[in-house]
Amino acid sequence: MNTIERFVERIMAESTPDKPLWNIEKVLQGKINGWNYIDGCMMAALLNLYKMTGQQRYFDFVENFLSFYVREDGSMLGFKEEDYNLDNICEGRVLFDVYRISGKEKYRKALDVLYGQILRQPRTWEGNFWHKAIYPNQVWLDGLYMAQVFYSRYTTEFEAGKNYEDILNQFRVVRQRMFDAETGLYRHGYDASGVAFWAQENGCSRNPWLRSLGWFSAALVDVTENLSADATQMRQELRTMAGELAQNLLPYIDAETGMLWQVPNQPGRDGNYPETSGSAMVAYFYIKGARLGILDASFGPRGKAIFQAICDRYLTETDGKLNLGGICLVAGLGPENNRRRDGTYEYYISEPVVENDAKGLAPFLMCYTELLQLEKEN
Repeated sequence: MNTIERFVERIMAESTPDKPLWNIEKVLQGKINGWNYIDGCMMAALLNLYKMTGQQRYFDFVENFLSFYVREDGSMLGFKEEDYNLDNICEGRVLFDVYRISGKEKYRKALDVLYGQILRQPRTWEGNFWHKAIYPNQVWLDGLYMAQVFYSRYTTEFEAGKNYEDILNQFRVVRQRMFDAETGLYRHGYDASGVAFWAQENGCSRNPWLRSLGWFSAALVDVTENLSADATQMRQELRTMAGELAQNLLPYIDAETGMLWQVPNQPGRDGNYPETSGSAMVAYFYIKGARLGILDASFGPRGKAIFQAICDRYLTETDGKLNLGGICLVAGLGPENNRRRDGTYEYYISEPVVENDAKGLAPFLMCYTELLQLEKEN
């Protein structure tokens, strides 16, 4: 067993559905765990590991974990549609395969429960989903990954792709409103009403944030992968958007560390640092995009180099236990009663940096499984 799989074994051995080792936010807050995107990212990574290795223990862990949260009627422990929180759609990505493999109807029912939120999710005047009910009229880059990967697969598998135009329009609006021509990157958030305290005159937040760029880049390749073969126009538009972003990210890969920085357009500035989760998602974007032909083949080695740089810098061993560091715990914009989260440079570098949180660990493992896929294909 290699180093990374040994690391995964420890994480699984020390985690239970109600107290997963990787959900550092819940651990620090002392909160009871519920249906959430952090666990969803980890389940998706472990499911990929099952697909690549064929090791049944990975699937068994995922199914056991999900079974704890999904009731027989398809309702989910801790899930409340009225929150209209796109983050809570994210974990639904794994239900498609777990339902197909296990045949348990409760997972099919849960898919429909989550899709019900998609159908009723509040929208901006331009047609984009609000990020959460507590963030009215706000679009965050994060949300494209949280909702559209699930949405695209659901409409492909169960609706013959009838909602592709809706999905594509939401990407178009993000490109139109949130792309910053000066940096070639996207701003973290956009308020279509322009009233959020963090919004500038164009409705956007002040800075790009690496992990949100990572979520968005991963959404571009994962949504494209979910499309049916005849969705040629949508595939081409997403491919163009992905190619532009892939190229524009290249100058922000730090020559010394081989990674990207927490505030990516200000490398080396006091307080800034090479950040694991966003770098891992960019690596995943490059590797998977190249493998699927969404990006030029030259991006594959770029992604592999970023992954290796993360291993070299942040994968360490203490007292015989492996740990993955350099992970920003959390960052966001607002709400109104939390004005510290104002989208400034100073804010992004003020958030805690932790080890082993799934927001970094899951993308890291997603990269690893992509590399396994490349080995398998070659």
